[in-house]
Amino acid sequence: MAEIHQPVLLEESMFWLAIQPTDTYVDMTVGAGGHALNILQRLTDPGRLIGVDHDPEILALAAEKLASQKQQFSLHQDAFSNIESIFKKCNVSKINGALFDLGVSSYQLDKSTRGFSFQQEGPLDMRMNPQNPVTAAEIVNTYSVEDLANLIWTYGEESHSRKIAQAIVEARKKKAIKSTLELATLIAQLSPNAHFFIHPATKTFQALRIAVNQELDELQAGLDHILPYLAPEARLVVISFHSLEDRIVKHFMKKHEAELEILTPKPILPGKAEQRLNPRSRSAKLRCAKRK
Repeated sequence: MAEIHQPVLLEESMFWLAIQPTDTYVDMTVGAGGHALNILQRLTDPGRLIGVDHDPEILALAAEKLASQKQQFSLHQDAFSNIESIFKKCNVSKINGALFDLGVSSYQLDKSTRGFSFQQEGPLDMRMNPQNPVTAAEIVNTYSVEDLANLIWTYGEESHSRKIAQAIVEARKKKAIKSTLELATLIAQLSPNAHFFIHPATKTFQALRIAVNQELDELQAGLDHILPYLAPEARLVVISFHSLEDRIVKHFMKKHEAELEILTPKPILPGKAEQRLNPRSRSAKLRCAKRK
């Protein structure tokens, strides 16, 4: 399981959650269970953990990882925006801490059949929940140049968004773009002689993933819905991986300063040792606020 997923900013997130053994916590992005396991190991009865993820495949891995834990926990396949119904189902009126570890997990990236990675061949899918009717292939093969360019610019902050959108529309006239490497190669060919520090398809793939899974809307909804459930002194900890997510979190905390005390005026970043061990942690930022 360690090879499947390395939880990012693990010790830092545990520190800022300030876990009390008999309290109730929610892991909004339980993933393969790395953070969840560490939360559970700090709990005693009647402490409990509620774990949420909209990817049923990775949630099954989490269930396997946490099965040996004696502390009370429950796992739920659902979206951030449905957290209220989960709390009602669990008969929870207040929580003492919430953790959001955003973005895509190592397991999802490394499994080619999920279509998240531009580094290996796979279907152009990118759905975290396979029941989602919209795939990345549908967007790539049906959106207009204008809509594609806007999407790639808005969600990927890609300065070449229009050039990429035009190339996609021209290419799909010959045949549909169905695989990750087809799309990644097409984008890379737009600058054939350049040497890339970051793969030229990175921002476009990010944009498509965000659009397919409605990640920014879900993040905003999750934050909005969870705020009323935070008990006094409860901690809200969010780990983001790109500026769009971090901006939403930062603005949310500032907007609610009447209710929340911001404990991290500047985001917490991974140390050099963690970045060496887990290069995917390099872009991580942790923010924490406490319910007044």
